Amino acid sequence: MSPTELKELKVQLQDLLDRGFIRPSISPWGAPVLFVKKKDGSMRLCIDYRQLNKVTIKNRYPLPRIDDLFDQLKGASVFSKIDLRSGYYQLKVKESDVPKTAFRTRYGHYEFLVMPFGLTNAPAAFMDLMNRIFQPYLDQFVVVFIDDILVYSKSELEHDQHLKTVLQIFREK
Repeated sequence: MSPTELKELKVQLQDLLDRGFIRPSISPWGAPVLFVKKKDGSMRLCIDYRQLNKVTIKNRYPLPRIDDLFDQLKGASVFSKIDLRSGYYQLKVKESDVPKTAFRTRYGHYEFLVMPFGLTNAPAAFMDLMNRIFQPYLDQFVVVFIDDILVYSKSELEHDQHLKTVLQIFREK
C-alpha cells in the first residue's frame, strides 16, 4: 500500500472500531485488504474475501430481473431513490461466523461484527431483509434492488405519503 493508502487505512480502521463494526481478532482466517477509488475520488476499503467465498454455501435468494422491476413502474410519474449506503452494516453477523470475516492489515488483525461488503451472500441476505420489511408495499409503491429502495407514485401528493410510510418503517426498524 502507498503512504496515502496506509494513512487512509488507519483512519477507516479507527472509524470501524469506534462504530463497533469491527473488533481485534485472533481468528485463523485473515483476508487481505485493498483500496478501490470511488467516483468522487475517495477510497473504499475492500476486503478480498475470494477464498472465503469459494467455500461458502451460496444463498440462492433470487435477484429480480430488471425488466420485471420496470413493469411495476407503469403509470408512475414521481420517483425517489433511497440508497442505503451503509445498509449492510445494519446486519449483525452470527457470532459463530464472525471469525470468518477476519482480515489482516499491517496495523492489526480484525473481524467484522456486522455484514461487510464482499461476502458472496451479502447482497442476497440484505435484499431478503429489505423485501421482508417492505413486503406489504412491494408491487404497490416500493421496489427493492439490493441496497436501493425505489419509491414510485402517480402524483406528488401520493408520493409524499408513500415516502412518509417508507421513512417511518426505517425509523421503526
